Amino acid sequence: MDPVPGKSGISRKSFVNWLLGTSLGATLAAALYPVFRFVIPPEVAEAPVNRVLAAKLSELPLNAGKVFRFGSKPGIVVRTATGEVRAFSAVCTHLNCTVQYRPDFQHVWCACHNGHYDLQGKNLSGPPPRPLEVYKVDIAGDDVYVTKGA
Repeated sequence: MDPVPGKSGISRKSFVNWLLGTSLGATLAAALYPVFRFVIPPEVAEAPVNRVLAAKLSELPLNAGKVFRFGSKPGIVVRTATGEVRAFSAVCTHLNCTVQYRPDFQHVWCACHNGHYDLQGKNLSGPPPRPLEVYKVDIAGDDVYVTKGA
């Protein structure tokens, strides 16, 4: 049908089509935006941490280990059966699982895929491809401080 002579503009049908199309697009954008924000999270700036108080020596018995926070990642401090204190990154080099100290094995163990590390951080067996990152340990009185970079 021809539009009414002398009247310009869009027809009612084209206006309804435009309105439905833009509302459908807005609905899709509103539904997909949170999904994209979840899949691609923003970078979080983290203050560099080079030294932390990992434990109290009095709370760390012989042949025991303790997991502590080193910035945003876990670290592990171990007191050996002979009394030495050592510290490592507690992130397994295989699939980033958190490792733990096993007193029965007297070494560091990853429960995810049975990875084993000795008390120097070197991988003994299992799938881990690299050794653990070794941290420097400083003892001041009863405080055990751990510093990155051995």
